[in-house]
Amino acid sequence: MISTEDADILKQLSAEEGLKFISEKFSEGVVFSTSLGQEDQVITDLIFSQKLPIKVFTLDTGRLFYEHYDLLSKNNSRYKIKTEVYFPDASDVENYVNEKGMNAFYYSVENRKECCFIRKVKPLNRALENAKVWITGLRSEQSENRENMQVLEWDEQRNLYKYNPLIHWTYQDVLDYLDKNKVQDLPLHKKGFISVGCQPCTRAIEPGENPRAGRWWWESSHKECGLHSN
Repeated sequence: MISTEDADILKQLSAEEGLKFISEKFSEGVVFSTSLGQEDQVITDLIFSQKLPIKVFTLDTGRLFYEHYDLLSKNNSRYKIKTEVYFPDASDVENYVNEKGMNAFYYSVENRKECCFIRKVKPLNRALENAKVWITGLRSEQSENRENMQVLEWDEQRNLYKYNPLIHWTYQDVLDYLDKNKVQDLPLHKKGFISVGCQPCTRAIEPGENPRAGRWWWESSHKECGLHSN
């Protein structure tokens, strides 16, 4: 468990220091889920460059951009540590597609959330089994939903701590880290894709648009897939 004193200490630490603190506090059970976005590339570099005993995994929904797979391969080569990959259950995908259609997520928010649940949430829950701390790349300025998130939170649904080391970082902080440390990222970001999800559910944003505006652009919602909804 993390005491109140430990939590207060963690809030004062840098992302690099905080990751080390968490990995030392828990000898096992600390995991990081990467979507291979820019924030997650920062955290991946912080973990692997310090050789921290933190399990790094990603979710392959089956509908990602080619660039995701290319970057994953480059990460594995650069750090000499493989990121684990979790896939959705094949029967879940088959049933959804056969019953509702390949692109049913365009037709209703309910259909879209069901697709996200099958392709993301269920594999994530499997990856988080027995985890004690789940590290994320969330930042408060990404969306209204995330403005009030804290550095350390308790996820009641999954019975674990959620640690958000970049929660108070600005987007410029992220870009500066990537540039300073020569960390590779998705070429899509330079084409206006700031928040990148599945290929059919992501578009480039216009100047001045919220970074999440390119996700599920055809619907009015909180722009979340369920991964970070308690």
